[in-house]
Amino acid sequence: SLLQKQPRLRVVAEATDGATAYRLFKETRPDIVITDLTMNGLGGFETIKRIRQWDPAARILVFTMHLNATYAVQAIRAGAKGYVTKSSPPEELLRAIFEVLHGRTATSADIDHELALSHIAGEASAVEILTPREFEILRMLLAEQTTEKIAETLHVSPKTVANTRYLIKSKLGVGSDIELVRLALRQRYALQAVAERIG
Repeated sequence: SLLQKQPRLRVVAEATDGATAYRLFKETRPDIVITDLTMNGLGGFETIKRIRQWDPAARILVFTMHLNATYAVQAIRAGAKGYVTKSSPPEELLRAIFEVLHGRTATSADIDHELALSHIAGEASAVEILTPREFEILRMLLAEQTTEKIAETLHVSPKTVANTRYLIKSKLGVGSDIELVRLALRQRYALQAVAERIG
């Protein structure tokens, strides 16, 4: 409703899941996509990646509840040009929309703060070394989705998911699923994944 009130903006399509968002993007070719990261089926990171693969010039802004520097980094790596949290004032979202429309990168003030703190602390999250696809699979694993369900959602083989799971553990230096969950808990990702599943 905020966007509909803006004289310079018009909503041309809406979607409740990533697969529909991807299909509608190809049908309507909007000037900008505003997407969440938490969606049914195809997640936000994979949706961003697919849209950018189909149209490398696509302008994508993430609008999400995740106040987490690593989520922002992963979204930008996947191809987003902006990242705004849902706790931000409406003016921040509107500012970011026009920044992204003009080809610039935009983040909300609270995410800027989180990114600055992570650099000051001098320790980048281990998860930042994962690719967007690996990060998406990690999120789905932490939300207790089966290998088969992940494969079906991402349209890949179960073997690909199993191989990626092994690669994630290798990159993060853990030897078992339990160690992977412990690492994620320390870095808050498991808690957010569980929150997504409950919410």
